[in-house]
Amino acid sequence: MPPKKRNSGNTQSKGQKTSAESASPDKKESPELSVKKHRDKDAEYVTLCKSLHVTDLVCDHAWNMWKTVQESMDEVAECQKKLWGACLFVTVTDMDVACFTLTQVLKAVSLNVKQFMALVRKLDVNLDTISTKVHSALTRLEKKYDVTLALYQRFEKTCKKIFALVSDGKERETMRSCWTMFLLAKGRVLQMEDDLVISFQLLLCTLELFIKRGPPDLLQPLYKSAISKVQSPPTRTSRRNQSKAKSRPPEPEVDVQLLETLCKENECNAEEVKNVYQTSFSAFLDSLDLSRSPDFPQVNDLDQQYEEHYLKSRDIDGRLFFDGDETVRVPKVEIQQVERTPKKNLPDEDSVVIPPQTPIRAAMTSIQQLRGELISTGDQPSAILDTYFKNCTVDPTQDVLKRLETLEQAFSQRFGQAVGPRCVVLGKQRFTLGVRLYYKVMEAMLKSEEKRLSVQNFSKLLNDSTFHTSLLACSLEVVMATYGESSFKTGGYIQEVAGGDPTETDVCFPWILDVFNLAAFDFYKVIESFIKADPTMSKDIVKHLETCENLIMERIAWRRGSPLFELLKQEHEGGAAEQLETPASFSQPLQHNHTAADLYLSPMRPGHRVLPPEFPVTASSQASAQVPTQPASQTPRHPKSNSLSLFYKKLYRLAYTRLKILCSYLLPSHPELEPIIWTLFQHTLQHEYELMRDRHLDQLMMSAMYAICKVKTVDLRFKTIVTAYKNMPNTNQETFKHVLITEGHYDSIIVFYNQVFMQRLKTNILQYASTRPPTLSPIPQIPRSPYKFPNSPLRVPGSNNVYISPLKSPRMSPGIMTPHSRMLVSIGESFGLSSRFQKINQMVNSSNRSCKRTLDLGSAPKPLKRLRFDVDGQDESDGSKSGGDSTLIQKLAEMSSTRSRMQEQKMKEDAEARKE
Repeated sequence: MPPKKRNSGNTQSKGQKTSAESASPDKKESPELSVKKHRDKDAEYVTLCKSLHVTDLVCDHAWNMWKTVQESMDEVAECQKKLWGACLFVTVTDMDVACFTLTQVLKAVSLNVKQFMALVRKLDVNLDTISTKVHSALTRLEKKYDVTLALYQRFEKTCKKIFALVSDGKERETMRSCWTMFLLAKGRVLQMEDDLVISFQLLLCTLELFIKRGPPDLLQPLYKSAISKVQSPPTRTSRRNQSKAKSRPPEPEVDVQLLETLCKENECNAEEVKNVYQTSFSAFLDSLDLSRSPDFPQVNDLDQQYEEHYLKSRDIDGRLFFDGDETVRVPKVEIQQVERTPKKNLPDEDSVVIPPQTPIRAAMTSIQQLRGELISTGDQPSAILDTYFKNCTVDPTQDVLKRLETLEQAFSQRFGQAVGPRCVVLGKQRFTLGVRLYYKVMEAMLKSEEKRLSVQNFSKLLNDSTFHTSLLACSLEVVMATYGESSFKTGGYIQEVAGGDPTETDVCFPWILDVFNLAAFDFYKVIESFIKADPTMSKDIVKHLETCENLIMERIAWRRGSPLFELLKQEHEGGAAEQLETPASFSQPLQHNHTAADLYLSPMRPGHRVLPPEFPVTASSQASAQVPTQPASQTPRHPKSNSLSLFYKKLYRLAYTRLKILCSYLLPSHPELEPIIWTLFQHTLQHEYELMRDRHLDQLMMSAMYAICKVKTVDLRFKTIVTAYKNMPNTNQETFKHVLITEGHYDSIIVFYNQVFMQRLKTNILQYASTRPPTLSPIPQIPRSPYKFPNSPLRVPGSNNVYISPLKSPRMSPGIMTPHSRMLVSIGESFGLSSRFQKINQMVNSSNRSCKRTLDLGSAPKPLKRLRFDVDGQDESDGSKSGGDSTLIQKLAEMSSTRSRMQEQKMKEDAEARKE
């Protein structure tokens, strides 16, 4: 039987949402709260509403939510006032009414940001009353808080190196003015105020201004000497242009020497900061009439202007970070996690102290490594790449350059719209880095293909516009992920405003697909080859691209108009012999020899690739692919699509992985149901793929689980499934609250199950209750990751705790290595005293070597998780050896022998020195 739609939480939410939407902030309503109208409510609640200046309508709606909270939650009395604040926040956010700021409600209910966020989400766990709009607001506020906190911590640390302590405490006043000006600049320059890198660069610009205009006696020697003694002379203006010059404010002078000193001390690229200064910060100074004025910015003026911005944004008052206010103070647990960095097991007096890994340091290190890897790659095709182009039957060079010119324009303009109107130049900088990576990876791919196929003419591939656009999009996604501008806070969903249009306030994936009008299924084809072609890519970026691939498989590739549906139609028309993926192959490792070239040139029916209006890309090579001729008496058999076969092989593994997690949450006492649920789930993906159109993989997963539990008489409600689902990684409430029912109509997952899923699969579902149920589908073999991480530590065979790591790059120096780089030993160079080798041996043989060192946290250190490598899904911890183990053991034996000889030699030298 279908589940009954429960009305305890959802109905309340919908009724509240509907009435909230009908209450437009533009309607005339008295801003003053009428106490007489609310005599039926708790007096303390009314007092709270009055202090927050809410309207009568907000007061009523929040009180109705509170009444539902009382009925659904336990122990509400202890946190009654705090829950009132949460209900008021949810209500004003849903209604889009400007009553109070987040800081004001935090102070009213005595909570800090993290505590308040957790409380609001607790309402969602118990009631499912939090709308997408509120969830989006929470996510944005939380990310903005994390970024501002990281920036303030770096600001405080940097100021200690810049400003000297004086008796009258004037340095604190200067620091406060500097911080306030930075907050104002960030608010006015950036639409994406959670952009950590650009915000930090703006902070350095602000510090430069205060250093050069502040009193010299406030500065430490390093920065006092960094200020340029000779300022650049003003530019002379001809009489003809004097009138124009008067109407245009002069550009502020940048102290290049000072800015470079700041950048060097903070491991930031000086050229990028200069561009931020010239394009964004200078315009901000113009708006304050501070361009070339020697006057010091007045704190009162800055405070007043920032107050206006803060009240308009209705979120966190950033000045409270400087005051150490309780509402923005970081929880003690998080402080410990930041400070808990590895220290040497055996500290020596001349040991190098590795600085802690903070968000800003991590971002600067990643950017520095990316720029270092691309330093030898130009903005034009290399000589090798140029040779590949000229070897083509049709030289693609001009098309490549013309395409890059067109896409640069589109990318930089859209980047400026999303990040800030004066950030178009920064978008061009990102694009330039992306082009360099695009050329680098393309060259590596072609070299690999030449070695594999022994050919040099790649005319079909290199004249394929879709291949080039996908490769460039992947390169730019890597660049933006490195700069921290593309993440998955929203689970890959583009948030929408009240009008229904996507808000251009972030560049998170799949933003790049929209910018380039690129089909997600085409983008997916390049990801794996891209990763293999660039072995220097960090593990974090590999994981980022893997997440992009998962988002494509679970949702984005199934959007209406995707070329995936045309391919599926062709496969099914080809008959059973051409099915997507044989069930027998599920248990086989995910091995294949397909490269990006194979996937982009995968056979397709000529002229049958239909692209929707929103994806106007060309695919000349696919359209020109030749189909083998068939006898006239037979039905044409079409070649199997490599790209579709690999897509489904990965899709099945992703689907089963997620199902296994959900079953472990909900059905630990019914392990026999997991393979049955999987069989229904797999059948749906293979034979009822139309159910995935404009829907999410997890919607079919939850529906399959509910259906099987129903026919097997296992009591499992949809609310229980949804509650467990929210605890899974990389999930979003949109998945179960906003499901397509019919075209243009969306509702909850329960309605989808009743009206769509069960109606389509009713016969199949009932078979599982019969005495002759369908044959179970084989379980896919699940590797830890389809991608190998070449830079990950590799366990030495025969040892439980010794690992070696390949050097990431010859340009990598200890200055840019992470705190996880515990000890650096160079074989063949002077290492000092022989006692140091003994200390290394002690560290390796010590039972405490795998423990993280903490800064007297009052508790025993936790052991590090053992790092394991998967070889086609097999774990080396079972004693199995890979083919390369013998070579590795030989290399290690040679290293050990060399070390022993060096140790003996040093001991002899020490003995001789003592005799002398």
